[in-house]
Amino acid sequence: MKPMRTERLILRNWEERDRELFHRINSDERVMEFFPFRRDRAAADAKMDEVRAWIDEDGYGFAAAEIAATGECIGFVGLSGTEDIDVLPAGTIEIGWRLAPEFWGKGYVTEASQAWLAYGFETLAVEEIVSFAVAGNHRSTAVMKRLGMTADPAADFDHPGIPDSHPKLKRHVLYRLSREDWQARKKAAG
Repeated sequence: MKPMRTERLILRNWEERDRELFHRINSDERVMEFFPFRRDRAAADAKMDEVRAWIDEDGYGFAAAEIAATGECIGFVGLSGTEDIDVLPAGTIEIGWRLAPEFWGKGYVTEASQAWLAYGFETLAVEEIVSFAVAGNHRSTAVMKRLGMTADPAADFDHPGIPDSHPKLKRHVLYRLSREDWQARKKAAG
């Protein structure tokens, strides 16, 4: 992927120097509060390689977010297909994120997400981008609302990848943003 620059961030593919951070955000209890698993180092390394290959193939994905001023990787923000979630229509594109806790509350996810929404709607020409989270994940749903996404309670779903052993994590809320609504918000802001 060609790196993208925002006011404070560089959004780029994963590099070897990011392995420790990738492992940390995939094993930290606070970051993974709404996930039924934690990745050990070997599993995190394998997942990072997988994500990096998807980005190389598609030109987008859950890309590393780096603070431009320091070069420090803080987590990921990006777009991804949802092929592994069979309850969503084929071709659905989601926006998602995961940051190390010390970078929460600084507006980084919103800033990076706005760049990814522009990429999705302008470059990829998708008609809609969705986001979803465990129903009780209020931090993530707050970001979705700041991005102008709208809840679609009729489309909420039990995530097929969550085992029955974690019933509190199964129900996911779905938020949507159409290209038309995104363009209207952009025009109103600009």
